[in-house]
Amino acid sequence: MKAILKSVFNKDKFDFLVNNAGVGAHASFAETTEEQFDHLVNIHFKGAFFLTQKALAMLNDGGAIINISTGLARFSLPGYAAYASMKGAMETLTKYQAKELGSRGIRSNIVAPGAIETDFSGGAVRDNADLNKVIASQTALGRVGLPDDIGGVIAFLCTEDARWINAQRIEASGGMFL
Repeated sequence: MKAILKSVFNKDKFDFLVNNAGVGAHASFAETTEEQFDHLVNIHFKGAFFLTQKALAMLNDGGAIINISTGLARFSLPGYAAYASMKGAMETLTKYQAKELGSRGIRSNIVAPGAIETDFSGGAVRDNADLNKVIASQTALGRVGLPDDIGGVIAFLCTEDARWINAQRIEASGGMFL
């Protein structure tokens, strides 16, 4: 990581870490296999936990960590128990990061998107018109989200204007399931 930071960006340290890696798995609680569970925990929780831990030496004091959650940590839909549980773990971790890294001036927040038109879960929200319509009907703004709807929130959290926002869960779902 240090070598890439130096060779690509000619820097020894960076200011912002965004933990956005993720995969989906659609299986009911009763049918989730241990293999599916382990896959989700390794990517959504363990990976972000230890990547952030290893990156701390390169993260500038006064920087920020932005973790990514999901609206499914607030509302429940069948088939997402394991996925949403990993994101719930990230929401708890975010508070601990904020508390334990605050002495360095490092802020940690978590953004919880609703349904977004991306490649996630094979592009289901983006590519399935019927699913898109159903989700849009459950969203106060009457549509599903776009990547830029989330990117702007993350970009804001990386600005000086967000310097006093810490340990917060910010849902960007367009008002889904109110």
